[in-house]
Amino acid sequence: MFGRMKRVSFAEFGGPDVLQLVDAEEPHAGPGQVRIAVRAAGVNPHDWRVREGQFQKTHPIELPAGVGLDASGVVDEVGVGVEGVAIGDHVFGEGSSTYAEFAVLSAWARMPEGLTFEEAAGYPSVVETALRIIGQVGVRSGQTLLVSGASGGVGSAVLQIARVRGITVIGTAGAANQDYLRGLGALATTYDAGWVERVCQLGQVDAALDLAGSGVIGQLVELTGDPQKVISIADLGAPEHGVRFSGVAGSVSEALAEAADLISGGKLHIPVEKSYTLAEAAAAHIDSHAGHTRGRRVMVV
Repeated sequence: MFGRMKRVSFAEFGGPDVLQLVDAEEPHAGPGQVRIAVRAAGVNPHDWRVREGQFQKTHPIELPAGVGLDASGVVDEVGVGVEGVAIGDHVFGEGSSTYAEFAVLSAWARMPEGLTFEEAAGYPSVVETALRIIGQVGVRSGQTLLVSGASGGVGSAVLQIARVRGITVIGTAGAANQDYLRGLGALATTYDAGWVERVCQLGQVDAALDLAGSGVIGQLVELTGDPQKVISIADLGAPEHGVRFSGVAGSVSEALAEAADLISGGKLHIPVEKSYTLAEAAAAHIDSHAGHTRGRRVMVV
């Protein structure tokens, strides 16, 4: 028997106005999955890119569709074959249609002590992405990594993980976020006119990450001297410059386990900049699309 719940959905591709809070059937945990009563859901650029239909050629979805990948909450169903988690456990993880009262997760970890549901919902995708692209770009201890658009969720994670690994980071962000980047251990500069020269003054760049998609791929290749030393998660035109676009998740379960260890050890903290209700999903997407985020945005259920 399927109960009913509220979830954010869209029946056509388009702008934020296509999002609707609707009455829907509750999902249930299948084999290898858990279901949670959602307490908070992370807001990611991926969410509005899906809503706009940007991935239809590579990862088509059927409409109407739910929204959201990341969530935290309380386990209330455990699927066949799942071990090490029980009903009532507080977890954070990744699944589908997480802007909802209930959601099914395919990867999860126990929430570290002292973490709120709102904070926990901000970690899964951004930490997986940060760990993945640091690995793909091949930067090592003692080298310098340039991060373009460094103050958002992924950037916040990259800066802190790099520091743990002995990597120097140069981060670009808006003027209001310079102290924030420095607080995370980065050498900071703004991304306005003259930014390339300012980066050169801060040090030799061994590798670079484009997190904002602001049309800087050419300059990043110039700074590193090698398109293989640049990764983008935001510019779909990156391959035209010989640069890899990284959009497919690796092992989310491993990333969550590493995130939990880093958080518990006091080595990783991503602040929540703003929270929204499910009814405010459109506003959350507008704000996310505008950028200039410091940390994370989350939906609170």
